[in-house]
Amino acid sequence: MALASTKFKDLDFFNQSLESGYKLLPFNFIKLDDSRYVITNIAGEYLVITKEDLYAVANKQLCPGSPVYNTLKSKHFIYDDDSSVALELLALKYRTKMAPLANFTGLHLFVTTLRCDHSCPYCQVSRQSEDKAAFDMTPEIADKAIDFTFQSPSNEIKIEFQGGESLLNFEMVKYVVEEATKRNQTENRDLQFVIATNLSPLTDGMLDFCLKYDILISTSLDGPEELHNGNRPRPGKDSYEKVMTGMQKVRELLGPDKLGALMTTTKDSLTQAKPIIDEYVEQGFSSIFLRPLSPYGFAIKTKSFDAYQTEEWLKFYKEGLDYIIELNKQGLYFIEDYTALILNKMLTPFGTTYVDLQSPSGMAISAIVFNYDGDIYASDESRMLAEMGEKRFRLGNLLQDTYEGVMLSDALLGPLEATITESMPMCNDCGFQNYCGSDPVYHYATQGDIIGNKAFSGFCKKNMTIMRHLIKLLEDDPEARDVLLSWVRV
Repeated sequence: MALASTKFKDLDFFNQSLESGYKLLPFNFIKLDDSRYVITNIAGEYLVITKEDLYAVANKQLCPGSPVYNTLKSKHFIYDDDSSVALELLALKYRTKMAPLANFTGLHLFVTTLRCDHSCPYCQVSRQSEDKAAFDMTPEIADKAIDFTFQSPSNEIKIEFQGGESLLNFEMVKYVVEEATKRNQTENRDLQFVIATNLSPLTDGMLDFCLKYDILISTSLDGPEELHNGNRPRPGKDSYEKVMTGMQKVRELLGPDKLGALMTTTKDSLTQAKPIIDEYVEQGFSSIFLRPLSPYGFAIKTKSFDAYQTEEWLKFYKEGLDYIIELNKQGLYFIEDYTALILNKMLTPFGTTYVDLQSPSGMAISAIVFNYDGDIYASDESRMLAEMGEKRFRLGNLLQDTYEGVMLSDALLGPLEATITESMPMCNDCGFQNYCGSDPVYHYATQGDIIGNKAFSGFCKKNMTIMRHLIKLLEDDPEARDVLLSWVRV
């Protein structure tokens, strides 16, 4: 039985005169609640409208000059005879959003060692004991990594030292900083250094070196003493004491603006949103990143990743965000960092270099990792996945591969092409697509596929729930809206 053929409409159908009404520009939509929808365009503009108005927009039944008509027109969802410049403006906004791609790789992570003095069950890295120097980066590897770094076209170069515990191989930190600084005398880049450390091995001599080279310090603080020590065990059971002493020294010698901290949400954290935030406030921080567990490295071996479901973390996040908003209403300026990242994508014409919220994925084009053994990974998460024996995102090795060979390899270009959310199944027509990302490493770790089935994706559930929650706050709570808008930066 022959199948009936479908004939495309004539070109004239698509070139009808605007005199008959308005034209639709590309947009997606998603349900916000029982009566409202969010519509978004390719430049990231959004509008909350009723189901009836959405139906009217799509069927070209809006009344010209009505409030919703004028708003849609001003935000480039529709255009008519009076807005012939709309396409040019929309294109300009889209180019601005995608501008970070042109800057290329800015963040370069140097894994100086896998050795660590902590045994955190949620750790994303398969850390080694302190006495295994075979897991240290060598000067030969470091030289190759520095050469690779300065081949990036980015004017802004950030070198971040990771571990294990990076300070257990401080001689390598010193070597890279000195050599990169020397190299930059001719490169003239905006060069910055960051050390990620638990602060326990910190000495005054290390701090003197950091002061000389204006190095930033990033540490881990999971909350109050009992929670922090439980999450981050070490010999002596004094992790909290060590980090407090270290933070005080950093602030005294380097200055308060040279110290940052990150927390990880464990099962024990879920009931302590307020105490965790209070700890950050008490320690003088102006923001917190309420991070969920990640499905990599030691966290998989200890089954820490499965300690709670996405819904439990979302409850924790909302409780924490509500409390932070309340603190702001009381006059304390304090930010939830992940919320601020999403708000900046929603409310400004600019994109982000945060890897998880990029399209295509920010792997290697925003951040790249040089492991202690010279292996090159597309992201920090890629390196962590490799610690489990899965090297799907290994791009090459510094001793064997050239910059061009790595950056033009199928191992990188394949995932980048597959992770453009504008064309990914279930992302391409999502109303939140412009504010989200693809996170291929997460989906590969949890579903065995870099795209993944979004209906079963914890990443998607997390982001979609957060975005709905934020838009409801922006639309329905004027006081919360004022607080959230104060977190937006141009």
